[in-house]
Amino acid sequence: MDETDSPQTPPELLIILAALADEGIPLQTIAPKFTGRFNKGVDYVGDLAQFEREFHQDLAVIAFAVTQYGLPANLKLSLHSGSDKFSLYAPIRRGLARFGAGLHVKTAGTTWLEELIGLAEAAGPGLALAKEIYAQALEHVDELCAPYASVIDIDRAKLPSAATVNTWSAEQFVSALRHDPKNKAFNAHLRQLLHVGYKIAAKMGDRYLEALQTHADSISRNVTANLYERHLKPLFLN
Repeated sequence: MDETDSPQTPPELLIILAALADEGIPLQTIAPKFTGRFNKGVDYVGDLAQFEREFHQDLAVIAFAVTQYGLPANLKLSLHSGSDKFSLYAPIRRGLARFGAGLHVKTAGTTWLEELIGLAEAAGPGLALAKEIYAQALEHVDELCAPYASVIDIDRAKLPSAATVNTWSAEQFVSALRHDPKNKAFNAHLRQLLHVGYKIAAKMGDRYLEALQTHADSISRNVTANLYERHLKPLFLN
């Protein structure tokens, strides 16, 4: 679903599900549009109460469609760009419990950022590589941001220069990048740029992959803590 579309109403979603059922498509997930902003790698911006109403309505529609149209019983609602939307996780958990439903949350982007955090936290060559990736992302900001214009809000005036970042310690880099709004050093603009800057690392090829292997302990610790403590637990376990 296009990120700029208006949110689907329950009747619209039901019509879509009925049509897909008529075609015999074996659905696993469906990702309706919700009110508010779902920017890459940062928290939700919008009306939490309205989101909760829409989310619960969609879960009710999916539950009805499964029984009415013979759709797969494990059909899940997908929260597109749903990683790091921490303010939404309590409303989502309430809805999942109410309807006995499952959920698909995409976490590839947040995991990529945790790789960068792990590299930076390791200091030395890992930190140097993380700084290099930021410098190249800043140099190619236009081409990196263009495909994601509808799901990022970056104030370029708040992006530190490559020269400034090059002076940072591991702690300073991690504090700017890690998604912790309570930390005064957190920079949501830098985080969003690096979120869409994965192509920089991809072009490094084996050099980047070898760095991941070298600093696997630091990266694994950060990736695991982020996914388990900040995503799985508030969504499904608390």
